[in-house]
Amino acid sequence: MPDQATVLIVDDEKPITDAYARWLEDDYQVRTAYSGSEALEKLDDAVDVVLLDRRMPDLSGEDVLDRIHEQGLTCRVALVSAVEPDFDILELGFDAYLEKPVSDADELLETVETLLQRTTYDSQMQQFLSLATKKAALETKKSPEELKASEEYESLREELADLRAQLSDTATGLDDEDLRAEFYDPSD
Repeated sequence: MPDQATVLIVDDEKPITDAYARWLEDDYQVRTAYSGSEALEKLDDAVDVVLLDRRMPDLSGEDVLDRIHEQGLTCRVALVSAVEPDFDILELGFDAYLEKPVSDADELLETVETLLQRTTYDSQMQQFLSLATKKAALETKKSPEELKASEEYESLREELADLRAQLSDTATGLDDEDLRAEFYDPSD
């Protein structure tokens, strides 16, 4: 098991945390935390992926995200939340967004695999994919009118276009899941 990736699952709802752990334990080393404070105790350089609840009573997922960045940890983070994505997600430093309830083990496994694959990409590509995920999350929940009216969304689109231009040579190595996040068109 030492060569397996380590996944930290953080959620204040114990049944959810324990279910995710059961789904992942055959493929990964799994750590669980039932609060943001406990997550910080269990976070170290060995953690590859964090599945992080956004809303927790003691220390929010957003606070934990801030600490991950402050500590310079290189783990990939999937924000897991019952809160529909809104434009405030553009300010958060996460790599994937899962909306609760996540009731499909395959969806969770696929997210972890995608994030582990992303750890092999350079930082510019990681930034591109993080922004693409945020764009896709917003496009699934916001109307075209809301998107068009948002300056933040337009800035996101411009930043993605700039990064896409810089990464054109690298783009041939993206897998289908990563491309789907960027090129998802809700009007299709």
